[in-house]
Amino acid sequence: MNALKSWIKLGLLLVAAVMTISSIAPGIVWAESNDKIQKIEQYVKNQQSISKIPGISLVIVEKGETVYQKGFGYANVKTKTPVTSDTLFEIGSTTKAFTGLAILQLEKQGLLHRTDDVQKYIPWLELTYHGVPQKITINQLLHHTSGIASNTITRIPESKADNALELTVKTLQGQTLNRKPGSSFKYATINYDVLGLIIEGVSNMPYDQYVKQHILDRIGMTSSFVGVPSTQPDHMASGYKIGWMNHRPFTPPIYRGNTPAGYIVSNANDIAKWIKLQLKSAPEQVIDPKLIEESHNPDKSVHPFDQNTYYANGWAVMSKSKEKVIFHAGENPSFTSYFILQPDQQLGVAILANMNTSYTTAIGQGVMDLWEGRAPAMNHTDSYQLLDRIVSILEIVVILFGVLWIALSARIVRKLAVKQRRRSPLTGKRKLLLLIHIGMVAAVLILISMLPTLLLGGLPWTFIQVWAPTSIPVFLYSVVTACILYFIYGLLLLFTKK
Repeated sequence: MNALKSWIKLGLLLVAAVMTISSIAPGIVWAESNDKIQKIEQYVKNQQSISKIPGISLVIVEKGETVYQKGFGYANVKTKTPVTSDTLFEIGSTTKAFTGLAILQLEKQGLLHRTDDVQKYIPWLELTYHGVPQKITINQLLHHTSGIASNTITRIPESKADNALELTVKTLQGQTLNRKPGSSFKYATINYDVLGLIIEGVSNMPYDQYVKQHILDRIGMTSSFVGVPSTQPDHMASGYKIGWMNHRPFTPPIYRGNTPAGYIVSNANDIAKWIKLQLKSAPEQVIDPKLIEESHNPDKSVHPFDQNTYYANGWAVMSKSKEKVIFHAGENPSFTSYFILQPDQQLGVAILANMNTSYTTAIGQGVMDLWEGRAPAMNHTDSYQLLDRIVSILEIVVILFGVLWIALSARIVRKLAVKQRRRSPLTGKRKLLLLIHIGMVAAVLILISMLPTLLLGGLPWTFIQVWAPTSIPVFLYSVVTACILYFIYGLLLLFTKK
């Protein structure tokens, strides 16, 4: 009897202990989650201050739930409009995953095969390597192993025309491949514009309509657009670039022919649905999960483009220990994005920003690290920001020289007015000095025009003006102006004397 009482007491104690632990555990979990969120918010704010990004939209998805979603900063700095989960951003090259999924959908319908030659769908697109016509497959376009050079992005035309996509693909005509198709990975954004034109051909629908109807609407991404809207939609963020060590508003040209590679417009609410679909944790699998899984299969027939990292269908895939990490960055002239997924953890992070900067990727990776209990890297350097800092300092020096030439020229003009200097004919010595003077100024101007070729592999100034910091074009104009002022000052010296 005593033994029975003892067992009853022990059972009651165990029940009480379990109930106590159960009542405390949610508090512990909540405290840990709250601590994570505080660290994430502080980290994002610090990095936003360093990077000068005006506005950031962040979303974290875990096990089918949106566990965190917040806007930081401004969608429009001038009007002080805050970023919210409804704020729309261009997502840049993270658009490529939508195009890759569209190709898989069309293959499932039997309308194409990824092993097909591209010329089956675009007969006039003939590309050569060392003068020999090459077969390029749809798979090679998807995996950036087509042999098309990265710098083809510089030839994408500004256009709002209905046939802008065809005009973009036609820029490849007459160009040679820089390597044999299928031999190696080299990221070329125009690969996905070619895929977009194939999608139009086999679906008999414009690319934007196909993706809207067969992907966005099915997922419920009802606030998103395919391509930059002709009229400014509600909640659209303004775009910015770095310039003179701060964000500057910038409206780039329209590249409608580059839509399949980089111009879906979306917000955190809709991107959360996209991330859940990729993690196969959406409430309803409105798109075949096998297609999602297939879109994450990388091409391992070529060398990895980064450590243990290969390219799939609009996604980069990295093998990390026993886990797989799927990610992609997006970069447009005045917007950036970064999506990172860990399917084994059912975890995804997406970040949208209204400025062109590599800090967006660094912040997204840092948020993932903090959510998983790791310390984020804090020593990121953005090449645009570094270049802008250097150019801003040089520009101040150039402006000071310009002011000096103006002051010295004004001094000569004043002396001419009060008869302290007079006009002088060119003698033999002065003619030689004039030729040297002209040669010096001409050499500087020629050097400026050749800088893209010497330093940037031949990128045209028009491309640099769109993508580089806003301080770069102004620096160029400042140098040209300073050269002209110096030339005028030299002429005043040579054609006058005391």
